Amino acid sequence: MSTRVLVVDDEPLLAGLVARHLQREGYETETAADGIAALSAASTRSFDLAIVDVNMPGMTGFELCRRLKQHDEQIKVLMLTARNAIDDRVHGLDSGADDYLIKPFDFAELFARLRVLTRRDASLRLRLTAGDLTLAVDRGTVAVGGEEVLLSRREFDLLKTLVQRLGSTVARSELLAEVWGSEHFQSNVVDQYVGYVRRKLEAAGSDAQIVTERGVGFRLLAEDDR
Repeated sequence: MSTRVLVVDDEPLLAGLVARHLQREGYETETAADGIAALSAASTRSFDLAIVDVNMPGMTGFELCRRLKQHDEQIKVLMLTARNAIDDRVHGLDSGADDYLIKPFDFAELFARLRVLTRRDASLRLRLTAGDLTLAVDRGTVAVGGEEVLLSRREFDLLKTLVQRLGSTVARSELLAEVWGSEHFQSNVVDQYVGYVRRKLEAAGSDAQIVTERGVGFRLLAEDDR
């Protein structure tokens, strides 16, 4: 699966230019014109990286960075700004930013910085945990309290998506796109596979629970989230 990048800038021409360059490098991109639009996008799908302009109307890039990190602590944030004062760079890093690039910039440097950010936590992303669940992403296996639970590939991908959005409701349409690669399947296939995963986790004695949000989708709760 390609790396997903959210580009947030109130200058649509620049945001579009950055997005097009990223797409040519194999990244999957989405743009947002301000912090509210960015948070809305992040609430409906997951992103690996966010490129965030500091100087935006309404919510600043600093505040957006902080809120993106609260929503998903694994997301990597690169602050992009014309400001070059040391205090601004420090403020950005204190807000949770993982790196800082000053305009004007060369796309070769932008790509190099993004590669560093994706490599930095690659080993951590190979292993996901939620309560007593441990998912080995590289092998496609799941363990409950150290004991392996046999899941099909679809079941694993479904559970992985819910673990990545732990505690948040994931819409059926998003699960169809993530797990089946299309929203054109009947949505009841999601309910069917959720049932499969639920029964297997219950049989293994897991403390993780998949909760149905009627008419919307599903969310995973671990023991500490209940």
